[in-house]
Amino acid sequence: MPLALVRMMAGVHPYKCCISLEPAIDSPRRMKIGSVFLILLGLGIAAIGGVFSILMWQSFQRAREMHNWPQVQAVILSSEIEEWQHDEFSPMEYRMKLLYGYEWMDEAKTGERLTSRGNPWSNKKNAVTKQLEKFPKGAKTSCYVNPARPDFAVLKPDSKAAGYSIWFPGLFVVGGIGIVVRAALKIRPARSVH
Repeated sequence: MPLALVRMMAGVHPYKCCISLEPAIDSPRRMKIGSVFLILLGLGIAAIGGVFSILMWQSFQRAREMHNWPQVQAVILSSEIEEWQHDEFSPMEYRMKLLYGYEWMDEAKTGERLTSRGNPWSNKKNAVTKQLEKFPKGAKTSCYVNPARPDFAVLKPDSKAAGYSIWFPGLFVVGGIGIVVRAALKIRPARSVH
């Protein structure tokens, strides 16, 4: 029996395909599940953006505070490269080992930190050597002293760059909230059907 005849007997037009190419209308339950997924996704994106925004804001605040610390005269007492290797298969790492002296309230103090995070390690000896040339032994420079903890001083305050780029994680917050609002608006009509 020809296929066209079977289709006609079943009440289907012989030349119409059984599979509709038109988009199927989702049931309200299916739309609700999709919207809930989008709401959770949007909340996750907004939360990640929010966490990074907070961390960047704290970093900016710390840098701004450090830039307001009093600057005092300092003298480099020792300046050398420190080497470290985790194991024989790891590459050699290098960092500046600094010691500088300064006075705070007529009291002699010493510091070792280049930045608030200390002296970073690097596997590029040339880069460390180049940076070390800026702080030769006996050189006079200035350091930033934390007035609340005068034993804590740095030669370079933290960068304020985090505050200038806080807009980027802010986009994730706005985008995530946008996804949540749009998905929530889709749930509302689906509820009104029942």
